Amino acid sequence: MDDLHALPKMRDSISSLYIERGRIDRDEKSIAVHDKDGVTAIPVASLAVLMLGPGTRITHAAIRVLAENNCLAVWCGEENVRFYASGTGGTRSAAPLLWQARLASLEETRLEVVKRMYTVRFKDPVPANAGVQQLRGWEGVRVREAYAQASKATGVKWEGRNYDRTNWATADPANRALSCANSCLYGLCHAAILATGFSPAIGFIHTGKQLSFVYDIADLYKVEISIPLAFRAAAEASTDLERTVRLQCRETFRESRLLQRVAPDIRRVLAVDEELLGDDFVADADPALPAPLWTPATELADSSEG
Repeated sequence: MDDLHALPKMRDSISSLYIERGRIDRDEKSIAVHDKDGVTAIPVASLAVLMLGPGTRITHAAIRVLAENNCLAVWCGEENVRFYASGTGGTRSAAPLLWQARLASLEETRLEVVKRMYTVRFKDPVPANAGVQQLRGWEGVRVREAYAQASKATGVKWEGRNYDRTNWATADPANRALSCANSCLYGLCHAAILATGFSPAIGFIHTGKQLSFVYDIADLYKVEISIPLAFRAAAEASTDLERTVRLQCRETFRESRLLQRVAPDIRRVLAVDEELLGDDFVADADPALPAPLWTPATELADSSEG
């Protein structure tokens, strides 16, 4: 990257940087990348996410600097189309996680989140009295229509979403391409969720998996991105379909600036109250500082009366 001042913004004051084929080491109080072009200093204090692609090596000292600056280190595939592992998150505040847990814990607030997700996906208003099963029925119709439209546009035969995970090679090209494209999409969404302090496990539509919320967020973009991309790849690729899909995902994610869209969309569907989070929860400058203790409101009222 020629100009580090032009780093893509995931949200206000949060930036991400992708690096591949280089060695990353501590440079005074920051870090620097050593590669074939020389040494490039990285303003780590302004970063939320450092994505480490293929061919990168990073020292213990550099990881310590990232942790001290609340920067999330993510080990990923090319252009973050695979998510392998992550280090310390980009926020030490538990506010996003607590907000997410509160919404998921009550049926009424959970349903409101689900409705907002469907509104983002399909751009149509959701009736106030709609239930989860009704929403899922509408979703099924919309997604089947998206498959049919992509099949017609590309000429790729489509007989429904069906493949055997234990026998990958028997799936038709469209199904293999869809699975590969969705996997790439999950990796990008996973990194964005961790970087913004939310939990990938606390889902609203999906539930019970460590990546439930990743699946929820990724679903916002499948009709727009992964479905048409997968059918185009299936129509164009004669050999090595999976590699073709990964390369197309990398370029499409970059061109659509998808990583920059995910964080605002998360806050939108969760109706995050930024002012409330800022007042109640402030990231500690000292991570070892003891946290305040919770007291039920009823007990506070009793103590005030005494």
